[in-house]
Amino acid sequence: MAASLDEIVKDINDLVSLPGVFVRVNEMVNDPQCSMTKVGEVISQDPGLTMRVLRMANSPAYGISKEIDSVAKAVTIIGTERVRDIALATSAVETFDGIPNDLVSMDDFWMHSIYCAIIAKHLGTKAKLKNTDGLFVAGLLHDIGQLVLFKELPDLSRKCLEYILDDTENTELQNVEQELIGFDHAMVGSALAEVWQLTPMLVEVIGAHHDIQRAKTYQQESAIVKIANSLAVMAELNATDIEETDAAILTDEDWSTADIAPDVIKEAIEHAHTTYKEVQNLLMAKP
Repeated sequence: MAASLDEIVKDINDLVSLPGVFVRVNEMVNDPQCSMTKVGEVISQDPGLTMRVLRMANSPAYGISKEIDSVAKAVTIIGTERVRDIALATSAVETFDGIPNDLVSMDDFWMHSIYCAIIAKHLGTKAKLKNTDGLFVAGLLHDIGQLVLFKELPDLSRKCLEYILDDTENTELQNVEQELIGFDHAMVGSALAEVWQLTPMLVEVIGAHHDIQRAKTYQQESAIVKIANSLAVMAELNATDIEETDAAILTDEDWSTADIAPDVIKEAIEHAHTTYKEVQNLLMAKP
């Protein structure tokens, strides 16, 4: 019998966790009594995180126009929540690379995740949402549950992947996972995000990035990441015809809930291709 969702999340939480400085920053941002100055001071105590935050904050790919030369200035100009999201994005790759697995190339995993992050942020801008940095993080982390399953349930995960490779009916991976495991990678990722006390938006969107009906509060954001997930596949394949990839499974409801028209597809993919290398270097570079 496979382990339960709670058991799997507990095992992974014991194995790998977000950096302590990020945990402190996250708690402080959630505390309305905490000052912006204090948040900046805590991040500044970690030279590696400080460097990663400043690299990302000053990247044209990330869309901040003013030059930022200190964490204190970053907090003042763009706010604590946005700095927190950047800190999470820059910590995530290193954190999740600590979850070993033999089922997937981590280069391929992060390529898809970064494409999804870039496109989710771009679509969020098109939809005129304020928290596009949160969408970037949601896109980056949408498949973290896969890494958890690969580590904790490698045999069952392998069976799921083999089924998909041999399937001629285009069954979606999450449906196979539910059948063979009892839950899917989106549910696992959402549960881990909750244990790690990430924002309610991230918890919900990670859990609903295949099925936006799971979202109760953040349906638009969930729809945007669902679309970004499919367009990321197109970007990886250098495809522009939606009918040639799994992006064809997107529904009219997905587009209407996201408040985006499908005519953004080509532009979003081109933007992802133009931006990918820079974002990859920012996220993967060592301090």
